[in-house]
Formats: sequence, structure tokens, C-alpha cells
Amino acid sequence: MRAQPDDDPSPRERIMEAATRLFAERGYGATSTRAIADAVGLNIATVAYHVGGKPELYRAVMRRAHLAQREVVTAALERLHACGPSAEETRAALLGFVDAYLSFCLSRPEVGALWIRRWLSEGADMAEIETEFAGPLIAEVAAAVRAVIDRAGIGAGADVEMLTFTIVWTAHSFGQAGIIDPAGRRVGPRDVAVLDRFRRNLHAVVTGVLDRAGDHPPT
Repeated sequence: MRAQPDDDPSPRERIMEAATRLFAERGYGATSTRAIADAVGLNIATVAYHVGGKPELYRAVMRRAHLAQREVVTAALERLHACGPSAEETRAALLGFVDAYLSFCLSRPEVGALWIRRWLSEGADMAEIETEFAGPLIAEVAAAVRAVIDRAGIGAGADVEMLTFTIVWTAHSFGQAGIIDPAGRRVGPRDVAVLDRFRRNLHAVVTGVLDRAGDHPPT
């Protein structure tokens, strides 16, 4: 029998990779444990041995997606905290944060697909995923952004939490679907010209919210 090379993924890793792909493509409800087992050439009992039942596997997939997301966000927040205190330096650092998150969404489209499916109420009975993962991360980002813009004296009336959600929604959605051109053709996010248009528009949204916040304080 052929010895398993050291770089071959473990059964658990193979299961996780297949489950991530299938949950992202089909959603939680339409993905069975049998489909995941078939995708990796194992039986259901072996899958259960390595990762537990379908709910436990889904939580593990979402946890791993969140940790990948958090790693990028944490590094971007560190750079944001380290920016100079002027308004110009702060705006540039915020746009750098936006670019880092957009790059993550484009490089890891399965993460966006998993979250978009949750936005459509996939696995809605497991609300602890939002409580444990999404909620705290959004709050952390919003607090960090508020701190740096207050330091710079900009965006006094901005709804930073809603701005954070806007960045998340648009970046993930663009990473999944791109745009529809005037001829009705879908142009994906890998199109350089379309990506540049999207990035410039997202930058304009962020700077526009900050620059106009004082004229429209939250109610």
C-alpha cells in the first residue's frame, strides 16, 4: 500500500475543504453529510468520526472562515491604528483598510459565499455564529474606525457601524457577482477595469460619508 505523503491533507482537512466548497455553493440546507462524504471518498461514519454531525461541521466551517477573515481585519486594524493623526493620513489609512478587506474578499470568495447564504437565512437556527463571530468583529472594526477619525477630527456625525456594514455587504457582493454591463452581460471582479471602477466608487462612498457626516448627524 502506498504510504501517504507528508503533504497530503488529513481526512479532517479534506472533509473541511469539501464542506466549505459545498456549503458555499449549495447552502446549508441543500448540502447533506452524504454529499460531503462522497466528495472526499469516505463514508458518513468516517466523516462523523472526524468532524461530528452536519451542524458541528457547519460551525467548524464558519469558524474557520471567520478566523481567516479576522486575521486579515486584525492586521489591517493594526495598520490603521498606526497611521498619522492628520485628516489626510487618516483618510488614506481608512482607504487602505478598505482595500485590504476587498482583496481578502476577492482572494477568498468562498468566505463571502458562506456569509451571503447566512444573510439569506441559511442555517438561521444557529444564531450563535453571528453572536460569537460576526457581531464582535463588526463592533471591533467600528470602534477602531471611530477612534481614529475622532483623533483626526473628521466624521463627527458618521454612523460608523452602518458604514462598516456597507463595506462588508458591497465587497462580498462584488466579489461574488461583479456587475451587469449595459448589454446585460455579467462582468466578474477579475476584470481589471471593473475592479478599478468598483474600488474608486467604494473609496468615494467612504470618504463621502466621513466628509458629509457633520451636515447630517444621526437621529
